[in-house]
Amino acid sequence: MDDTATLLALADRMLWTAALAAVPVLVANLAVGLVVGIIQAATSVNEQTLTFVPKLAVTVLVLVLLGGAMLGLAADFLKDVMAQIAMIGK
Repeated sequence: MDDTATLLALADRMLWTAALAAVPVLVANLAVGLVVGIIQAATSVNEQTLTFVPKLAVTVLVLVLLGGAMLGLAADFLKDVMAQIAMIGK
């Protein structure tokens, strides 16, 4: 039963790790989408590429700036998972 609790705890931590890794990109895209949407509503310009290009640029910028931290978070989680798997097998 202890192994089941360990696996459920790892699954819970996996979901939190994925959420923490995705939050910077999602929040940045949300902010850019909101600003571009307000500008489009104010100017009555409804061009789809006007929303895509800034969001793509912000996504790349956030990944360049915070990609290392996001990858470090995922790597730390992977180390812990591999250690837990080794302990379950014993």
